[in-house]
Amino acid sequence: MGIFVDSIKKRFKKITSSIEIYFKKLLFPVYLVPLKLLTYPVYYLLKFAIRLLLAILGLIIDCVVYPFKSLKNFLKSLIIVIVSLYLVASLFVISDYLTKQYGWWGKFLCAIGTKGKLQNSVVRVVGGYSEGSGFFIDNNQILTNFHVIADEPSPKIILPDGKLLTPIKILGDNEADLAVLFVDSEYPNMVLPLPDKIGFYEEEPLVSVGYPLGTDLSGKATVMRGNFVDFRRPKTSPIGYIQTNISLVQGMSGGPIADQCGQVVGINTISLAGLSLFITGSDAKTLVPKMTDQEIKKIEVDPSLSPEEAVRAYYTYLKARRMKDGFDLLSQEYLQKTNFEEWTNRFRDILDVDVIKSERFENTTDTAFVKFSTKNWVDGEAELHYYEGTWKTVKEDGVYKMLRSKIKEVENPEWGWFYE
Repeated sequence: MGIFVDSIKKRFKKITSSIEIYFKKLLFPVYLVPLKLLTYPVYYLLKFAIRLLLAILGLIIDCVVYPFKSLKNFLKSLIIVIVSLYLVASLFVISDYLTKQYGWWGKFLCAIGTKGKLQNSVVRVVGGYSEGSGFFIDNNQILTNFHVIADEPSPKIILPDGKLLTPIKILGDNEADLAVLFVDSEYPNMVLPLPDKIGFYEEEPLVSVGYPLGTDLSGKATVMRGNFVDFRRPKTSPIGYIQTNISLVQGMSGGPIADQCGQVVGINTISLAGLSLFITGSDAKTLVPKMTDQEIKKIEVDPSLSPEEAVRAYYTYLKARRMKDGFDLLSQEYLQKTNFEEWTNRFRDILDVDVIKSERFENTTDTAFVKFSTKNWVDGEAELHYYEGTWKTVKEDGVYKMLRSKIKEVENPEWGWFYE
């Protein structure tokens, strides 16, 4: 044990002595210190580089000579070369796969969970004449295509969990085919922000998300994959487009197209024979603050004109889910058997109401005959119902109000029912 301790002491003394000698040489004479500080690093760096170079050359010589020392060494070297070439080729294959599947290797890790995130963020947008998709670009703002809500003053929004929303405000730009729907609740966890700028690698993979065939096809949003082809910008258009080889289906309009990391790069818009165009997300972000409600269809009804116009107004308010306005068209007598909560619960699943006919009933002055259809969202599927009958009204405060109804459901009406 003593010998071991003495050995350590001697080595430690030798090291400290070497350090002491080195610093004496470095610091004395003092006037040479600046020169030594400049030359010593260069000296030791050159010394290290020469030793490294000699070691590499020695290694190369050994590698060249090694296979020729014996047959056994030659076979070992051959196996090492084959394995090395295989590993290099594998790296090229993996790199090519990552490029084709994810755009580039850096997007490989962030692609995990992208599909679920997008499916849980895209909503259905149901208009009276068209259906499509949309997504939150802010806590209470949903972006979609203008043509999805064209001629529809009160489109409905269906969240992935089945909840129904009605916009409190709509802004749009028909020329750019974009619209923003404002809702009275906030959904920060569903926001998919628009990009300031976009760019792609050649044939970079992209994913488009939406609800093909609208409410005719139940279930989660569909995720379709494809590749970037090119950018297109018509001279007469205020927006540019992303061209891909994705085949969009009716109902996916207004949904997002994103990269493998889930970053939105555009908006689903046009598809024809496997060629699809998407409004660039950067152009959309520029246009959103400039949108107005000038091109948005407004609800125009006047329940003071006649019983038939009052009935039309009543169902129009139900269509728009303006429940307070609809409730205000109930007469005092009708209100004796209901209240606002009970009455609104009757219509909680309504997506749309289409008044096919509302006219004066025979020779009466207070009754209207009405035909209408409703689209209801029940258990994740749309149901159509058809009704006809009469509403007797009473004039109160200068407005015709609903008094009593005789409405019956019509099962599977023939085409003539819609035109009689």
